[in-house]
Amino acid sequence: MTLDDLRVFVAVCRAGSLSAVARELGCTQSAVSQHVKRLERETGVSLLERLPRGVAPTGAGRMLEAAAAEGIAGLDLAVRRLRDLADGESGSVRVATGATTVRHFMADAIVAFRRLHPKVNLEFRTESSSRACYTALADSALDLAWITLGAPVRGIEQRVVAELPWVLAVRPEDPLAGRERLGVRELAALPEPRLIRLPPNSASAAHLDAACAELGVRFAFDTGVADWDTALLLAELGLGRALVPGRPGLPASGAAGGGRLRLLPLPEIRPLRVGWAVRRWEALTPAARAFADVVATARAAAPVPPPSPHA
Repeated sequence: MTLDDLRVFVAVCRAGSLSAVARELGCTQSAVSQHVKRLERETGVSLLERLPRGVAPTGAGRMLEAAAAEGIAGLDLAVRRLRDLADGESGSVRVATGATTVRHFMADAIVAFRRLHPKVNLEFRTESSSRACYTALADSALDLAWITLGAPVRGIEQRVVAELPWVLAVRPEDPLAGRERLGVRELAALPEPRLIRLPPNSASAAHLDAACAELGVRFAFDTGVADWDTALLLAELGLGRALVPGRPGLPASGAAGGGRLRLLPLPEIRPLRVGWAVRRWEALTPAARAFADVVATARAAAPVPPPSPHA
């Protein structure tokens, strides 16, 4: 049993295909199969089930995959940390983020980190969801992932950096624009709420659905979007009302977007928690830990704009 055997086996389990892994590695399907067969001989159990299309790990295979993936990730991280220690104050920090995360949550922190650590290279990898960030952490040499925090994930540690209150973004001429705040039951009872839905597979949408279920409320959505910024843009264009987290740059209430939107707090909905996910905090390189701390400090020090006189 070799480390290459285990790496190939984990890749096959994730891809569900011997041929896909062979293409990725630039070798034959037979060569990939030999790695798996060697593991099966040494363990004495069947690790893969052959399906009409592809393969899937058996119960024993899932057990080995979980242990191998965790061990490989730990080894890769240790090797990177040793290299960074050898490089002194240089090295790199690899971060998985959402499409708009850097602009909204890290812009000031990146500038501050560059000043403190000019020789450290920052690398960002865009992922479509928190689930994709978890997978990226487990499957690659990434250090950190910025996520919407959710249920515990095996092999991943989560740390809260900010709690984002929910707001309803409406145009100034909207009948709701003069309100100081809005109750969720009142919003749900509107004959035409015209709500813009957050990405249905996103952690923020799941959080909103769960929080509303706790309150016994269910919203009817008219339009779906890919991210929070698009929801606000559609609201500015008058194509609906955006129910979104109050991300940095948005006041908790009052005017936003140069006065093109009014933001109404919905305090009954529990805030959305965002922050860092890592494999193990104590295993982070000094540079990665420093970057995580700088982002957290910047978020804690971010000024909260005062409410608009209109609110």
